[in-house]
Amino acid sequence: MGSNLQINKEIEKYINDNSLKLHPVQREIIKYNENLGEIKKMQISISQCHFLHLIIKIYNPTNILELGTFTGLSTLTMGLAMNKNAFLTAIDKNKDTSNIAKNFFIKAKLEKKINLIVRNANESIKDLIKNKKIYDLIFIDADKENYINYFENSLKLLNKSGLIITDNVLWYGDVVDKNKNDKLTKIIREFNSFVYNDHRVESLILPLGDGLSVCRKI
Repeated sequence: MGSNLQINKEIEKYINDNSLKLHPVQREIIKYNENLGEIKKMQISISQCHFLHLIIKIYNPTNILELGTFTGLSTLTMGLAMNKNAFLTAIDKNKDTSNIAKNFFIKAKLEKKINLIVRNANESIKDLIKNKKIYDLIFIDADKENYINYFENSLKLLNKSGLIITDNVLWYGDVVDKNKNDKLTKIIREFNSFVYNDHRVESLILPLGDGLSVCRKI
């Protein structure tokens, strides 16, 4: 049986250099985030940008929901790939980073296609369910403690055959390190087991960035 290639920084750079070209505003966000210190790790990777772009192009969702926006790279990536009739709702509780993200959306001329709600995600999701909102694709990249709650509620908001994509499911590789048993590592392991055993979805984990879980609602 064949084995997966071990990806080092040189191969990663080669892949990124020979894949889709990023939009100038995507590059601007990445450059901005480089000066943010430790929290820049909240940004998705370039390989994840490429993946989200292609999945949006192929799946062609009309309504997208994002939980966790940070400075807007993932949001903008999906927004740029959407068709002209599609709309994206993004939710993030951080006012400062949300304002930064909104400015990037304006620069990319996507402010009319993206609605960024500055509010607690759990509260917002309850309102979306109450209002019977339905989405074709949901991207989860918010606080890890609520991942299972977000997943459960996302299924209530998702069309049949809709997609749930979740970031950080490999947690810097700590999920396989038996010596790593801190709270967040345990939470990610629990989430991955929960999704694997959930018969309402078909799922797989992709080793892109910090790991992406991709689920299709059955």
